[in-house]
Amino acid sequence: MRDTPLLTAPPTKVVTTLPELYALAIAQAERSTSRYRDLAMSLTNAADRAMAQVRNAVELLCEHERTRGDRIILRCQYSADKSLLARSWPDAATNLVPSKELSDIADSALSTPSQVWQLAVRHRQREFVFWTYVAAHAIETSVQSESEGFAREALFDASILRHERRRAWRAERESINTESGSQSSGNLLSAALIESLLFKEVVRWSMMLADAERNQLFAAAGYAIPEADDVELLRMPDTNAPEHAPQRAIRYAEQLAAIYLDEAERANDQASLDLAQNLAATAIKRMAKLRAWRASNTS
Repeated sequence: MRDTPLLTAPPTKVVTTLPELYALAIAQAERSTSRYRDLAMSLTNAADRAMAQVRNAVELLCEHERTRGDRIILRCQYSADKSLLARSWPDAATNLVPSKELSDIADSALSTPSQVWQLAVRHRQREFVFWTYVAAHAIETSVQSESEGFAREALFDASILRHERRRAWRAERESINTESGSQSSGNLLSAALIESLLFKEVVRWSMMLADAERNQLFAAAGYAIPEADDVELLRMPDTNAPEHAPQRAIRYAEQLAAIYLDEAERANDQASLDLAQNLAATAIKRMAKLRAWRASNTS
């Protein structure tokens, strides 16, 4: 996940009135809700159960943000010109929930609910910094006081979301522990299996392509072209939907990169570390090339 600065968009001007402050808060909440809603919609076609859990977390976050926005609206109903004022601040809250951070969740088949909640915590921390900036530059005492209130609420909300992250993380660890035996040897055995599955999915993927594109795909995956001619898979019935082969191949490539990086962290001698790091570097390059190749060849 990208290490985006905690404050990507400081206030562009001094907030001078309470209606202006409330309008900014409403615009900020509405934009956050819209970003989370778009992320949830981008995950609605995810077929596997793991991504469905990620989508559920995003939908809960979206509802949480919508409710928060409703509370802000209730606090400023007296401000009849809030819509006009909100439109006068088009850039003030744009980067508090950067689309690049959300795309990391959407683009990775290894995303987890705990990562969704962790990202939401970071957004609240960023919001705290934002409102602290507003308060520091406020001229009117009422604007300063209300800005500080929004900052405190952002910290309180972050603690609630952090609790959700911990709960999701514990559930994920329990799932991993029940599915895996000895982690180190198990990881390497899993890597060998996933390498085989990845190759088969690349072959399935290639069968939907013309010869020139097929050769390019094998090159992107780091496979010698003759290997595919010998594989028995070409004669096997495909029980999986062949049109999903690109998605499965990229998922396996991501899993391999994660496994090798995990092995590098666990290495207890230099030789093991060097091997794991080399495998991880190769896997990451392959993953990046497959992603780029799919993106450039998808109409």
